[in-house]
Parts: sequence; C-alpha cells; structure tokens
Amino acid sequence: MKILAIEASSEQGSVALRVDDAILSRRIDGAANHSRTVLSDVSDLLAEAGLSVTALDAVAFGAGPGAFTGLRLACGVAQGLALGGDIGVAVIGSLDAIALQAKAQRVFVATDARMGEVYYAAFEGADANSLQVVAEARCTAPESLELPPGQWLATGSGFRVWADVLHTRFQHQLSGCRDDLVARADEVAMLGERIARAGQLVAPERAAPLYVRDKVAFTTAERLARGGKA
Repeated sequence: MKILAIEASSEQGSVALRVDDAILSRRIDGAANHSRTVLSDVSDLLAEAGLSVTALDAVAFGAGPGAFTGLRLACGVAQGLALGGDIGVAVIGSLDAIALQAKAQRVFVATDARMGEVYYAAFEGADANSLQVVAEARCTAPESLELPPGQWLATGSGFRVWADVLHTRFQHQLSGCRDDLVARADEVAMLGERIARAGQLVAPERAAPLYVRDKVAFTTAERLARGGKA
C-alpha cells in the first residue's frame, strides 16, 4: 500500500511516503518553513519513489491538536492532493502519532498548547502496535491535568515545558519520560495505512483538523482573570 503523509502540528514538520513497509521522509524545521517547502518536499518524495499522486492509495495528515496554522496547512495540502489523485484522506490524531512513536504499552501524551495549557490524551494496548485511546484528546491547564490510574510513559513537549508542575504531581505514576518526541509524518503514514485498510478514509472535502481548543488567544479580561497582565 502507498500512503503519503503530512504532519505540521508543531515547529518540527515533516512529510513521508510509505510504500509497503518502506518509509521515505523529509523533516521541515521551523513553522515558518512549512508552507514554503511542504509541496516541494512532497514532489521530491514522489519523484524519488517514481510515483505519481494517482498511484497512491491515500493521503494522510496529522489533524492535531496543535498549531492551528500548521493543521490548516496539512489539511489543505492533503485535500488538494487527494482531489487531484481521486483518492481518500486519512485523518490522523497528532497525539496518536506520538504515542505510536513511543513504542510502549501505556502512553500518556501531553504537548504544549501555549496560552498556559497542554493538549493531552492517553493510550493503552497489548503492545505498541495495538494502542487504543483510553482518554480522548483534551486541552487544560497543567495544574488541572489528571492521569488515569496506573503507570504511564510520559511523552511530548508538555512534560518539558511544564516539567516542574507535571513531574512533581505525577512522579509516582511515570515509568519514564520522552519529552523530546514530536508528531512525525512517518507514524502518520503508518496509522493512515491502517485507516485505509479498514476502509475508513474520508472524502477530501470532509477532512478537517482536530482543533480541540477553539481560540488562539485570551481576551484582556481572561488574561487578568488568570493572573496575567493586560
């Protein structure tokens, strides 16, 4: 199966092409570079594999949660490519992609959401390849975050940005920490293949980002209420 994937939910974007079990990928550092290079990187990957868009089985994208601009970019590019190739789209949670990358049976993902909040979700399975969501993606203040009972591998930038808060609160529930992990197109492509094989692709016009939070900035009143400055 041939899956093209785009992930731009954080500063470290990427594109990947999965052909059967082989992966070709390109990293895009810096959010400002995502829109400038994503299409050329996609073209390079397809050329390297000797494929056209019409030869693909699906286009997958990291739907978030994450940076709104990056999510819209990834979704728009995926929609355009899928329309051109007359193929479906696999909508993949970016936190799911981080969990798969962690290669553990119980993974708690928390990424920095800015504005004093984190995005989070929990995943559990018999092995890394059978992870299922046990706590859906949400957004909250680090002080309000709650881990499900038991031991968890902590992953994601939230555990780096909010290390003092989260490690202090959950030190007895964390079996380890991988705060360096970010969503990658490699895992988005792998998850996209599963979606394609399960017959769960969506039409390009139905693909949409997973924002979780519906605002990008607090009002002055909200900042003051949270102890900030006007």
